[in-house]
Amino acid sequence: MLFNVSTDKEEALKLKMDSLGIRESDLEENFIRSSKKGGQKVNKTSSCVYLKHKPTGIEVKCQKERSQALNRFLARRILVNKIESLILGKKSEEQARIEKIRRQKRKRSKRAKEKILRNKKIHSEKKKLRKPPIPVI
Repeated sequence: MLFNVSTDKEEALKLKMDSLGIRESDLEENFIRSSKKGGQKVNKTSSCVYLKHKPTGIEVKCQKERSQALNRFLARRILVNKIESLILGKKSEEQARIEKIRRQKRKRSKRAKEKILRNKKIHSEKKKLRKPPIPVI
């Protein structure tokens, strides 16, 4: 595999693919014309990469960069992350990140809202006490 990235990144990707049991022969790779901004360069070269992992049926399409080689690397990295989250389930870091966001967006209970309002009221009372007294003329 020759991509336009550092050898460290290539090695890391290769190790991750090996650890998950993903072989290059399992990947079906096609190149498509990109459908985004980029002008003449994007319009006349097939820089968009389509990858399909045959055993799992997971498909990835990547057209983040103008370079086909870089898109090949990024597509493989995305595919590896998807397969990893499929295999590991909730243990994967992507699943953990999604779950964290879900918890943050979850609607608060009535009791929690009341507690927050109570704390706000106490805080505002403290701030009122900090004001200097109004002089009487």
